[in-house]
Amino acid sequence: MFSRASLLRLIPAAATPVFVASCDEASARSAIAKLIEDSEEKRDDGTSMGPTFVRLAWHASGTWCAKTKTGGSDGGRMKFCPESRWGANAGLAEARRLIEGVATAHGLSRADAFTLSGVVAIEGMGGPTIAWQAGRSDAADGSSSPPDGRLPDADKGTLKGTVQHLRDIFHRMGFDDKDIVALSGAHALGRCHETASGYWGPWTFAETTFSNEYFRLLLEETWTLKTTHNGRAWTGPDQFEDPSGKLMMLPSDVALLWDKEFRKHVEVYAKDEELFFKDFAAAFAKLLAFGTPGASTGLVGGLKAAVGL
Repeated sequence: MFSRASLLRLIPAAATPVFVASCDEASARSAIAKLIEDSEEKRDDGTSMGPTFVRLAWHASGTWCAKTKTGGSDGGRMKFCPESRWGANAGLAEARRLIEGVATAHGLSRADAFTLSGVVAIEGMGGPTIAWQAGRSDAADGSSSPPDGRLPDADKGTLKGTVQHLRDIFHRMGFDDKDIVALSGAHALGRCHETASGYWGPWTFAETTFSNEYFRLLLEETWTLKTTHNGRAWTGPDQFEDPSGKLMMLPSDVALLWDKEFRKHVEVYAKDEELFFKDFAAAFAKLLAFGTPGASTGLVGGLKAAVGL
């Protein structure tokens, strides 16, 4: 995965003064992979920074609005307030620090490095190859950040409300229902932390393996509201747990079962991992390209054409 070498010219946004002449993508990929490997060795508990890098890439890109052409991955604005302080981005400071170091050392813009970290993590954890191109520039501050509230919440009080929220968030970017479910499959990775989101636990027993296990578990396990934790009453937000109490699902996960249009895609992906990988790779590549310069020309334009934007 890390032997492919290329030298790519970055194409910055015209309004942004930051310019980096070139980047060594292969060495940057290797550096990100080493960060993940080192974190896994240091933790020695079956977890790593890989899932956090996926979340970093996702949240750096998922603010896009197709109608207003604002937000998206260009600018790398999560470095600054207000995005760095959004509740949805809690727990990402260390990941940003590590990946900014990669950007500096290997000639990438910060914005490119944020997105590339998720690509390397997914591929390194057994997931599909994700189309990616350099071309993002770095904003000097957070003054061009979009308003808070563009990233998905885990719960809107009712399953019906949460379903509508998911559609509002993802349709705003230009995704459809199938894309929503495919992208949700990234919950095969990582876990929730009480200190960040208030929720607790992993979605699967293989937190650093990208697979369709999330969908299989969602369908096959019995999910009930969590009421206790470590022998005490659970005082966190509403979440669901399996009979063992070791796995969790968010209300937004269970909403995929509750809504019949979402559920049909869950059922397909639970049976067909190859199709899930294909659809996830296409949707995630689109996500990372949203808001990048050169939308109709240049390297990023070529990427968008390749994934159907």
